[in-house]
Amino acid sequence: MGTPLASREAQTEEVIERLYEEYPDTTISLNFSNRLELLVAVILSAQCTDERVNTETEHLFEKYQSVEDYAEADEAELAEDLNSITYYNNKAGYIKNACQQMLDDHDGEVPDTMAALTDLPGVGRKTANVVLQHGHEVVEGIVVDTHVQRLTRRLGITEEKRPEAIEADLMPLVPEDDWQQFTHLLISHGRAVCTARNPDCADCALEDICPSSKLDSDTDLASGEAW
Repeated sequence: MGTPLASREAQTEEVIERLYEEYPDTTISLNFSNRLELLVAVILSAQCTDERVNTETEHLFEKYQSVEDYAEADEAELAEDLNSITYYNNKAGYIKNACQQMLDDHDGEVPDTMAALTDLPGVGRKTANVVLQHGHEVVEGIVVDTHVQRLTRRLGITEEKRPEAIEADLMPLVPEDDWQQFTHLLISHGRAVCTARNPDCADCALEDICPSSKLDSDTDLASGEAW
């Protein structure tokens, strides 16, 4: 078991520094070419891998190329076009209704504020943060996905459990200039090393400062009881 640094601020700073060294070029892994495609891809990515979403959107973005295309689509047909995505029926409804709302309230454009984005069906703070950061180059917060939730708790940076509470806890700790990249660093590390089950603690650059390390410990990381 590693020993975390004396304060959460110091722990966070060290985590960021080490992960920048490990993943210097990490960035968003969803494929998109405009803001609408980004919004659709992020809605689809909820509880679904980016790899699966990218496979699905390759043909989806050819068929549906505008806000009008989605808004006017038959919802059952749109759902069928998404049938390899988790919760595809719900997501089809979210996308269709969000696009209709953008036509009604935003001249068919993807909104550029947190309030307007989170007012769209199927869009919470996580999705809105991604769209703002990568679609509008506006950084208002920290994207908290499952990797960020898992790793920040394992590393002793937060004890919060809900994504919005974790985000609120992280924002004073993470330098604002690092808010966007912080998410990508943790996602890359969560995929490569600190996986949900059987994390590779022996090859982890953070092992010596990680209170959840399974080395020399009987803690069952896979159970989730340590967090």
